[in-house]
Amino acid sequence: VQLQASGGGLVQPGGSLRLSCAASGSIFSINDMGWYRQAPGKQRELVAGITSRGSTNYADSVKGRFTISRDNAKNTVYLQMNSLKAEDTAVYYCNAHIRSFTTTPREYWGKGTQVTVSS
Repeated sequence: VQLQASGGGLVQPGGSLRLSCAASGSIFSINDMGWYRQAPGKQRELVAGITSRGSTNYADSVKGRFTISRDNAKNTVYLQMNSLKAEDTAVYYCNAHIRSFTTTPREYWGKGTQVTVSS
């Protein structure tokens, strides 16, 4: 099982980006999925999470600007980021709790995608 994130890049303040993260492999089911980020010199923090039933939660700093969603048929989680600020600059990591056909349920991480907000 692996997670592949994409969609990062350089954007001006006030702009938008959409991150995607697809899970692949011998997947039986996926429970919670989420996005974390880590800025230089800071700890990794939760940005947004979504349960298998679609319940969501957000960090206070992104509420009203970011939207997390998932497509269960595609084993993919998305993060729509609007009104981006310089302080959103970080490496963004996707996370998923996956039950595969061959291992016990566990947490998986994607490799991370860089988001840079700068003029």
